Amino acid sequence: MAAVAPERVHVLAHPLVNSTLSKLRQTTTTAKEFREGIHDISLILGIEASRDLEEEIFSGQTPIGPFTGSKIKPRIGFTPILRAGLGMTDALLSLFPAAPVYHLGIYREKISLQPVEYYSKLPPVPMVDMVFLLDPLIATGGTACAALNMVLEWGIPLTHIKLLCVLASQEGLNRVRSEYPGLEIWAAAVDPKLTSNGLISPGLGDTGDRLFNTLREAEQ
Repeated sequence: MAAVAPERVHVLAHPLVNSTLSKLRQTTTTAKEFREGIHDISLILGIEASRDLEEEIFSGQTPIGPFTGSKIKPRIGFTPILRAGLGMTDALLSLFPAAPVYHLGIYREKISLQPVEYYSKLPPVPMVDMVFLLDPLIATGGTACAALNMVLEWGIPLTHIKLLCVLASQEGLNRVRSEYPGLEIWAAAVDPKLTSNGLISPGLGDTGDRLFNTLREAEQ
């Protein structure tokens, strides 16, 4: 299902993902359809990103007889970046219902395009073994790098972090890989261009506004 690069960057190659992403790109797609599409792609990203998780073996009993089963060993936590990361969270929670969700508030300043941290729900001590960082778009890469730094300072090693995004720019992806070599990244697709004001082209537009139907009239 996925094409894997040696640098631990995984770009999904699946007709269902391509079709759903194509619908997300269109300006005629409604907020409801956009939310559903982000959810569906996030679900596939979560399944693919979980394929190498360590399993713990246990002995169980079916109505017929004994069996050897398995369960996920590491404690998984999610860190969605507000607000667009919320659009990915429910899909991941359907896979890991007991996972804690630690919201991170980071926005990109419009002039400098630099990330500004304004909120963190990370507890003093990590209670999880692995973090899935959720951010639908990696444009310049600044926001993702700021979030990664927060999680690393919290005490989660880089090898225990997986960055999941619906769409990345090649420039933003290169920046994240350069600043955090060895990070495992999962993306549904990568676009080649970034505009002068830091937007992915052709991209999806403002994912947060499209998820929560807060587009200004001129943008619709």
